[in-house]
Amino acid sequence: MIEHNVSLKPYNTFGLNAEAKLLVRINSVAALQEILADDKLMEEERFILGGGSNILLTRDVDGLIIKNEISGIEVVHETDSHVLLRSGAGVVWHELVMHCIGKNHAGIENLSLIPGNVGAAPMQNIGAYGVELKDVFHSLEAVEMSTGNVHSFSNSDCQFGYRESVFKRKLKGQFIISSVTLKLSKQPNINTSYGAIEAELERLGVSEPSIQDVSKAVINIRQSKLPDPKKLGNSGSFFKNPVIPTSQYEQLKRKHPDIPGYSAGEETKLAAGWLIEQCGWKGKIVGNTGSHAQQALVLVNYGNATGVEIFNLSAQIMQSVYDTFGVQLEREVNVY
Repeated sequence: MIEHNVSLKPYNTFGLNAEAKLLVRINSVAALQEILADDKLMEEERFILGGGSNILLTRDVDGLIIKNEISGIEVVHETDSHVLLRSGAGVVWHELVMHCIGKNHAGIENLSLIPGNVGAAPMQNIGAYGVELKDVFHSLEAVEMSTGNVHSFSNSDCQFGYRESVFKRKLKGQFIISSVTLKLSKQPNINTSYGAIEAELERLGVSEPSIQDVSKAVINIRQSKLPDPKKLGNSGSFFKNPVIPTSQYEQLKRKHPDIPGYSAGEETKLAAGWLIEQCGWKGKIVGNTGSHAQQALVLVNYGNATGVEIFNLSAQIMQSVYDTFGVQLEREVNVY
């Protein structure tokens, strides 16, 4: 059923007021293919919406929003050591994590409480606390918007990078992900390489952590740093951590001895939150928006912000960081 003139406020975690001319909810590949075969609908500008956790709406959508609500979680193959688990793209990511932890299927416990739906996870290769989706990703199925045909993509096909994939570059806007299959372990390889996890486990009195313990630690850390979108509109980390040549990092370190960096050969990843905080933005309120007091990377809606306000604030922050450090920040969210 096609819905007309739909408020998108409930469907984006910033809680921004925007309206869609048309909206259709799809819960199966067949339903999606039916929509894509409608020539009149396909004349409209098309926009895919999942959990709305990685989108900044700066205007109304004068076209068709396809809201992906394909559900279902199932084991499609199993060995003594691993399972291949397929999830519908419309499943809430954290619900999938909790499902896997309940079954003792390991590999995504470090990705607990990341907002959004499963379909968005491979698009930006979500990651946190030493783990990225690509580490456990097996394959996905996606429907080509121009033909309605279903295509399968392997790990290498997706061309994963840091918060990147082929779906954000060469194939942007050409496919709708319908399901994602992960390869998870029955014999957990616990990853506590991030010091914050180790410190939280110690606080919890856990010396030999299970995947349940790691998940609990990650949830505690995230809840202490990141605002709940249901209480304060946000999209999590608004900016990517910039990656620069190690030679440039060494020059910066001579001028700013405390600048943190994570080197990998010729490149070094900087902490965007640290850069933003040094420029005086952490906790700063600008009109109806601002940088969160607990995490400078998070831009928030204090109740009546517009997408344009938030975008303009992000532009000011990016310019400030560039002027101070010569480093160009990049938005992690998709701006519409």
